[in-house]
Amino acid sequence: MMALGILPGLCSVTFRQLSIEAIALAAAEAGLQAIEWGADAHVPPGDAGAARRALAASRRHGLTITSYGSYLQPSADAGEVDKVLDTAAALGATTVRVWTPLGELPDCSPQTWAAQRDGLARVAGAASERSLQVGLEFHGWTLTHTAASTNRLLDEVGATNLHTYWQPIYWEPALLDDADAQLAELVAVAPRLAHLHVYWWRGRERHPLADGAHVWPNALAHAAAAPWPHGPRAALLEFVPDDDPQLLPREAAQLITWLAAREPSLATQGEQQ
Repeated sequence: MMALGILPGLCSVTFRQLSIEAIALAAAEAGLQAIEWGADAHVPPGDAGAARRALAASRRHGLTITSYGSYLQPSADAGEVDKVLDTAAALGATTVRVWTPLGELPDCSPQTWAAQRDGLARVAGAASERSLQVGLEFHGWTLTHTAASTNRLLDEVGATNLHTYWQPIYWEPALLDDADAQLAELVAVAPRLAHLHVYWWRGRERHPLADGAHVWPNALAHAAAAPWPHGPRAALLEFVPDDDPQLLPREAAQLITWLAAREPSLATQGEQQ
């Protein structure tokens, strides 16, 4: 399998109801090449057995584990931080995803901001000791509500192994159909971009990925041009309409088609599935 600038992949949280083996098989059969194992259902922090099963299933089906999708927050105690980071390392992931708290917006109090910033610096430091990259969840209603607030947080922490994910900004309805505004948010964080979470939502309603055709092809092109010297970057499908596993081949095919516009070898691989 050829190494590509961006690997098409899957977040395991897309199908929380499926087993580790079933998810890995479904991803491979859909032509996907990467996986982000989630901490809430499939590989809980500290569960060495689950980590071994996920690693074995990924290898068996030719999937690169690009990331560990944790829900670690900067306020976590040292023991929880160690469990999450050690689990990411056991998976062989290069990146561990972390969150800032839901409900704490960038206009929070200076004390709240400082506490989250300092906690994030501790997490990044502990991750660096394990040669792990840290990717902030780029998400509405958190300190990473916008590209500007995300960059502010990254700047203030100043850790070289701290980056950010990106996903379409569904939490600002006015931006949904504004392709230029969506792209501007990605471009603003691109120098410190980790991986992409790929979907198309309107508010909380999930739509076929093809409905995001005014945003995703250009977003993927910009992401491909952004620096990421930490292994392959992944465009990870996250959620499908109705959480229906039968829709994965359709959604994967759309993602692969967009990526294949840049990576002809991926198109050839898709024809062989």
